Amino acid sequence: MSDALIQIAYLASVCCFIVGLKKLSGPKTARTGNALASLAMLIAIVAALLDHQVVSFPMIIAGFILGGVAGAIFALKVEMTAMPQMVALFNGFGGIASAIVALSDFATPRPEGVEGIVFASALAIGISVVIGAVTLTGSLVAFGKLQGLVNSAPITYSFQKLGNALLFLAIVALFIPFCGEGHPGWAIVVMMLLSLGLGILLVIPIGGADMPVVISLLNSYSGLAACATGFVLNNQLLIIAGSMVGAAGIILTVLMCDAMNRSLTNVIFGAFGAADSTGAASGEQRSVTKYSVEDAMMTLENASQVVIVPGYGLAVARAQHITHELGQMLEKRGITVKYAIHPVAGRMPGHMNVLLAEADVPYEQLIEMDTINPEFEYTDVVLVLGANDVINPAARTEGSPISGMPILDVDRARTVMICKRSLSPGFAGIDNELFYDEKTMMLFGDAKKTITDLVETLRNGS
Repeated sequence: MSDALIQIAYLASVCCFIVGLKKLSGPKTARTGNALASLAMLIAIVAALLDHQVVSFPMIIAGFILGGVAGAIFALKVEMTAMPQMVALFNGFGGIASAIVALSDFATPRPEGVEGIVFASALAIGISVVIGAVTLTGSLVAFGKLQGLVNSAPITYSFQKLGNALLFLAIVALFIPFCGEGHPGWAIVVMMLLSLGLGILLVIPIGGADMPVVISLLNSYSGLAACATGFVLNNQLLIIAGSMVGAAGIILTVLMCDAMNRSLTNVIFGAFGAADSTGAASGEQRSVTKYSVEDAMMTLENASQVVIVPGYGLAVARAQHITHELGQMLEKRGITVKYAIHPVAGRMPGHMNVLLAEADVPYEQLIEMDTINPEFEYTDVVLVLGANDVINPAARTEGSPISGMPILDVDRARTVMICKRSLSPGFAGIDNELFYDEKTMMLFGDAKKTITDLVETLRNGS
C-alpha cells in the first residue's frame, strides 16, 4: 500500500474520530458516535498493518485477536455499576502500552547508515514512558478504591506533597542525562520506576468521592502518552488521536470539577472524601421514621408531579427497568413523571443516562440538574433511588467537606421518598440530614425489590 493511501486512511480515521466524539455528547447520538469511533480505530489498525514498517504480521494479528476477545469479554461481563472501574483499567492499559512502544523504539538497534536517537526523539520517549507509567499505577489505585480493594478514604502522611514534588523533580532531572550524549538506558529505567511510584503516591491521598474526576484526568494522561509515542514513531494519526483523547479528558475533568464546584488542584492535592465527625459517619445513633410500601403508594397516587432521582443504588440493584415501569404506571394515572440527572450521578458523567436509556426511558424525561432544580419546590413527591451525596443539603453549609458542591434540590419538594438499604453515608463519607427531615419518607431495602413491591401494590390497587 502506498504511503499516500496510508495517509488518506489515517485522515479518514481522524475524521471518524472527530465526528464520533461529537456525537458522544448526547444520549440520542451516543451509539452512533461509538460506532463511528470503533470504525475509525478499525481503519487505523488496517492502515497500520499495511504500512511498510509493520514487520511481523502474525504477531500483530495474534495481538489483535487476543485484545479483541479480551475487550469483548469485558464489555459483556462487566456490570454497568463497574463501568468506572473498567474505564480506569483501560486508561492504565493505554498508558503502559504507549510506554512499552516508546521503550521498544529506544531498544531497537538502528540499521547502519540510519541516524540514531536525536534529542527530540529522546525527549518524546521519556515523556511517553513517564506519563504512561504514572497512568498505569494511578489507574490501578483508582480501580482498587472503586472496587473496594483499597481504602477509599484519603491516605495522607507528613510531608506528602513535598515528597511528591521532590520525586517529580528527580524524574525531570533524569531527562538531562537521558536526552544528552549516549542516551543511557539506566536513566530511562530509573525514570520509569520513579514514575510508577509517583502514580501511586498521587492517587492514594484522593478520596473515593473524587475518583471519577481522577479517572477522567488519567484518561487525559493516557492520551498524552499516546501523543508522545506518536512523535517517537513519527505517526501523525497517533499524534492527532492522542491529542484528541488528552484534550477531551481535560475538558471532561474540568466539567466534572465544575459540577462538584471543585478546582482541579483541590482534587489532586486535597483529601476530599474523608468521613466527617458527625451523624452516621461517626457512629451516632439517630432515629428516622420507616415507611411501608403501602404508605408510599398512597403518597404517590395523590401526587400531580413525581420526580425520580436515580443514583448508584439503582444501578447496583439493576432497577432501571422496573423503575421505568413504575413511571409508566404513574403516567397512566395522569401524574407527570420526570427523572432528575445529576452530572456525576452513578460516579461517571452520562452513567445514569445510559442506564435509563437501556430501559427505554424517553430522553425527554431525563432532565439535567440546572433545569430541574427550579421545579422541585412545585413537585409533590421526589423518589430518590440510592442517591446520597448528590442530594445532600450539607453542600449548602460552609465548612462541610462537600461545601459548595452543586446538588439536586430535592429537599425543597413537598415530600421526599428515599429508598436506601441503610443510613450509611455516601461515597463522600458524610451523613445526610435529609434522612431525618420530617418531610422525608424512608423506604429501607434493595431498590429493585422495593420498586417491584410498589409496582405490584399499585397494580393490585388499580
